Amino acid sequence: MPSLTIKNIPDNLYTRLKETARANHRSMNNEILYCVEKALGTHKIDLSEHLAIARKLRLKTASHPITDKQLTTAKNAGRE
Repeated sequence: MPSLTIKNIPDNLYTRLKETARANHRSMNNEILYCVEKALGTHKIDLSEHLAIARKLRLKTASHPITDKQLTTAKNAGRE
């Protein structure tokens, strides 16, 4: 796998990357790879994985139906 060396990173950018990596529980290398993939749009969505997550969530909430009125009331709570 190829490697890349990045030189002359401004101090403020380095600090922000380090803080973001820590907040996301990633190494600096993984945080930089994540940022590059996000910027270039190379992150491929695994449709079957997302569908499986959606199905699990649907099963969890199936016994707790909510009406449109209840949803609208909840969304608008505190907006006034």
